[in-house]
Amino acid sequence: MLTLGSLAFLNPWFLAALGLLPVLWWLLRVTPPAPKRVRFPALRLLLRLKAEEETPAHTPLWLLALRLLLAALVILALAHPLANPGARLAGSGPLVLVVDDGWPSASHWPARSRALGDLLDQAERSHRPALLLATAPPASGDPVEPSKLLSVAELRPLAQALQPVPWDDDRAGAIKALDGLSLPAPAEVVWLSDGIDDGNAVKLAERLEQIGSLAVLRDDAPHLARALLPPQIEGDGLTVKALRPTAGAAETLWVRASADRGQVLARQPLIFRPNDTAAGAVITVPTEIRNRLTRVEIEGQPTAGGVVLLDERWRRRPVGIVSGDSLETEQPLLSDTYYVSRALAPFAEVRKGSIGDLLKRELAVLVLADVGHVIGPERDALESWMNKGGVLLRFAGPRLAANADDLVPVPLRAGGRMLGGALSWEQPAKLAPFGEASPFYGLKVPDDVLVNRQVLAEPSLDLANRTWARLQDGTPLVTAAKRGDGWLVLFHTSANTQWSNLALSGLFVDMLRRIVNLSRGVAGADGKAPLPPLALLDGFGRLGAPGPAAVPIVAADLAATRPGPKHPPGFYGTDEARRALNLTASLKTLAPIGTLPGNVQTRPFSESRELDLLPWLLSAAIVLGIIDLIAALALRGLLRPTLRRAGAGAILLLGLATSLLGAGDARAQGKADDSFALNASLDLRLVYVITGNAEVDAMSRAGMVGLSNILAQRTSVETAEPMGIDMERDEILFFPLIYWPMTTEQPSLSAKALGKIDSYMKTGGIILFDTRDQDVGGGFGEGRVGPGTAVLRRILGRLDIPPLTPVPEDHILTKAFYLTQDFPGRWSGGQVWVERYAGRSNDGVSPLVIGSNDWAAAWAMDADGRPMAAVVPGGASQRERAYRFGVNLVMYALTGNYKADQVHVPALLERLGQ
Repeated sequence: MLTLGSLAFLNPWFLAALGLLPVLWWLLRVTPPAPKRVRFPALRLLLRLKAEEETPAHTPLWLLALRLLLAALVILALAHPLANPGARLAGSGPLVLVVDDGWPSASHWPARSRALGDLLDQAERSHRPALLLATAPPASGDPVEPSKLLSVAELRPLAQALQPVPWDDDRAGAIKALDGLSLPAPAEVVWLSDGIDDGNAVKLAERLEQIGSLAVLRDDAPHLARALLPPQIEGDGLTVKALRPTAGAAETLWVRASADRGQVLARQPLIFRPNDTAAGAVITVPTEIRNRLTRVEIEGQPTAGGVVLLDERWRRRPVGIVSGDSLETEQPLLSDTYYVSRALAPFAEVRKGSIGDLLKRELAVLVLADVGHVIGPERDALESWMNKGGVLLRFAGPRLAANADDLVPVPLRAGGRMLGGALSWEQPAKLAPFGEASPFYGLKVPDDVLVNRQVLAEPSLDLANRTWARLQDGTPLVTAAKRGDGWLVLFHTSANTQWSNLALSGLFVDMLRRIVNLSRGVAGADGKAPLPPLALLDGFGRLGAPGPAAVPIVAADLAATRPGPKHPPGFYGTDEARRALNLTASLKTLAPIGTLPGNVQTRPFSESRELDLLPWLLSAAIVLGIIDLIAALALRGLLRPTLRRAGAGAILLLGLATSLLGAGDARAQGKADDSFALNASLDLRLVYVITGNAEVDAMSRAGMVGLSNILAQRTSVETAEPMGIDMERDEILFFPLIYWPMTTEQPSLSAKALGKIDSYMKTGGIILFDTRDQDVGGGFGEGRVGPGTAVLRRILGRLDIPPLTPVPEDHILTKAFYLTQDFPGRWSGGQVWVERYAGRSNDGVSPLVIGSNDWAAAWAMDADGRPMAAVVPGGASQRERAYRFGVNLVMYALTGNYKADQVHVPALLERLGQ
């Protein structure tokens, strides 16, 4: 192979034929063209004699140049040139391709796939057999094995079918698979590495060197895989942590948290400081939103290691606590709820109050600490709540021991049992190991947990089936009974330290966590029950149906299960009770591959792809050959009559086609324009500006759909399906109100578009400009400027914008339909700006409304009418106020200053209670 800069020739010896071009020039030069046949013009000779027409003795110079160029193209094509050639294979022995296809390879898989295809192309051109070895275990669960030594045509389908898998590489297995490999000649080995060391990378390189010369292609630092660890629960937030293999410059990644249907509920930056390999962040969302999270992932990292699936273990369920004690404030360490509250706080939302007040809100578990009797309406409400799936957890104490009601899982004996003390022959009892049928199965029982007193259960036939925990002497400590879809659970000891020291142990926290899990439908998730695969991740971090090789996991073994072909990462269990198996649960660090043996060639994957020029040169030679043939026929005078007729026909056909195409385009354009005008004018529609950002545009459309639904439910306004408009192309005068979200990719507008906007605002239209950057502290007109505000200022800087002011207290927007003084969206706290002096020229209506609260996200609804985005920090009440602002805005656009008339003042004052 001969390389000249960015050009390479696979058959360079053919270039020697270029030296024959002067000889060809001489031969063509001395060879005259074929003579033309001319009929003797006898009659013309008699009428008027003409000068004899001369015939050239040599081939014309331009035809000589054409034929020399044709010959040069053929010679260059035979030399097989390549543009932008990559590193070439050396030698003539078999090619051994070793490919890392574990989860880290997915981060830069297209480049890996291109490099693999280029290597196969080179081997095919040199007629070399090849062998493929993937280092990750296949999905079938079989051990790592190389393919047979095949021709490239036979091996190419195997290479094209190769995809990253959602588990680690097994380089130790690859080394073992190479032990039995026998090749006919010294091989050339190319290892397409993912750059991540599993502890066996150097050993694999040393083993590959024994087969033949080794070259390693691996990702450079920016393309190495990043990993996201399962989040930790800390207070009201989820603490996420990401790892990178190399400690380099500062880097910012974005972590996205989403729900089951892909709705993005939170985004948080992860900032790697210089020379750090780990970065953390806290995702804080309201409890209702957090309980919907099922997936956290690193944006721009399409790997299974960059995705963490969340199940019920990461959700904060609301737990209510009711105490029959009066020491809550006087002596908190002796109170019944002190230890329960602190044990529940890390993983549940703790609420306190009366039974009636707590059941008015959504509640997963209700704790009654030494409450002897529940009677009246509260008893009925508790029964109904448990039948619907609630978990009632009761603790014993002096009041329950003395006078217990029948709202217990098993009948109780009056009084209690004393263990230890001056009046007892018995010593404090320890807990027995938990049985397999208990939800506490798998928890380790500490030796120092002792019980001094308990309430005893009456013996019965089903007592054993209702016992979840026992003392070593066999007496029940925790009993439970199913009540409808819920549970009734009783601790036969107190919730404080008066009867036992259980409340001081970590076991107490774990037991309460398991009980809270009962309200989430995972009562059978801790034991020997098998969890079948439900939805599994592929190598790119996408959820899909489980494959045939995936097998169930025993629930008790889930925490210790290492993802692999039999147990890929994903969800296991059922739709009602699913558990997540995450790839990075046991990952501590990511380490790059270190220094390889000295003879190994190491280079990164090339972003450029070589271009084979052979087909292009042959095509050009064929075209020149056709031109040469036509020229030769024309010089002999054989094409003149034909050319005249063909030229006239071509001109006629070209004119006809042009006219038909022009008419067709005009009709199509007119039809499109008419269709848009009819759709825009025949029905009232809420419209939004198309920004080109697919995520923002989808949210804008969903926001208009949600606001349309609210208008239909609460007002007489009926709107058709929302529309997206292009400010450059579409006519906007049909619409009374336009929602325009700002994005950082917003291009500058043309003079024509700016003219349309100016005319629209001066003839009664309203544009709601939403900079959507209140979450970063920005806002139009405020000290700090967010990215959306900067874009808006760039757009408005070229328009004739009137003076602006924050919405006054008596502005029409505050009373167009609802009485309101704030205008929140997904975010709250930002100022809303309108025209300062709205005169009679526009019916007293401000042509523009500017804010930063991301209203479309607050209005957005899915197909089932459910909100799509989290509203922070006000939750449901803030979303309601956002809907009211949307209704007021539409009414403001439709009715103008109607509500400013003084005739409405008495009614407004009456509504305000004045």
